[in-house]
Amino acid sequence: MAKKEVLDPETLALIEWCIEVEGFLVAGGATVAEAQDHIEEQVEWFTDQFYDGLTPEQAAKEALA
Repeated sequence: MAKKEVLDPETLALIEWCIEVEGFLVAGGATVAEAQDHIEEQVEWFTDQFYDGLTPEQAAKEALA
């Protein structure tokens, strides 16, 4: 059987934050697929925004600007 990977709390917080960003991107007019693709393509930028303390809404607004 495959061993399940255990993620640290910080990584889980980042993933949850990105899920919230995705919701704001969709509310701003992106499709779910477009939002997910954008986050994946710009993962380093979004990670920086997370560690800089931006809210998911602020990060989505910056991404849509």
